Amino acid sequence: MARFRDRREAGQLLAKRLNDYAEREDVVVLALPRGGVPVAFEVAKALNASLDILVVRKLGVPGDEELAMGAIASGDVRVLDEEVIRLLGISDQVIEAVSAKEKDELRRRELAYRGQAPPLRLTGATAILVDDGIATGSTMRAAIAATRQQCPSKVIVAVPTAPPSTCNELRRVADEIVALITPLLFFSVGHWYATFNQSSDEEIQQLYGELRRSDVAA
Repeated sequence: MARFRDRREAGQLLAKRLNDYAEREDVVVLALPRGGVPVAFEVAKALNASLDILVVRKLGVPGDEELAMGAIASGDVRVLDEEVIRLLGISDQVIEAVSAKEKDELRRRELAYRGQAPPLRLTGATAILVDDGIATGSTMRAAIAATRQQCPSKVIVAVPTAPPSTCNELRRVADEIVALITPLLFFSVGHWYATFNQSSDEEIQQLYGELRRSDVAA
């Protein structure tokens, strides 16, 4: 399978699959920072939709932080992977300690990315959750739960790449899943990008601010 050149190209290709949602006033694109913001920017721009940021933080297993035991999201949402916790014998005290640390980082990022701008209202909206890819799905499940709290009419998960098993699991909690590349041998999200540099806080602020300013001007 071909790889994406970078996140911007992935967003442009993803937008073509979402063309049915173009030019609709009820559509809000929600980016999961950091990597999801450049993808979501291209989607929102192509669909002429509003863009907002939904901060989600993975709860990594101590000593193996890339392995998720859950995730937290804006709105005091926490989703735990009970199977990972049970298999590794992770205590409640460890879960709470990791959660507290990640809550601090979540608040820092919300302030850094959005500043004093209020989040967009999602009541009755079609919310499109965008990331640069999904591996286990822990962070996206937290994002879906946080979005559901605001009573949108529809929740769509849209990503350039994800394994088929994760897509099937997320179909239980999302109304629609859109994924461009769903390889059985997934490896990692970064494997499907030729360029996969980490997005900086400054890049996220610039992209978010550019589309929010155009919303205000409109």
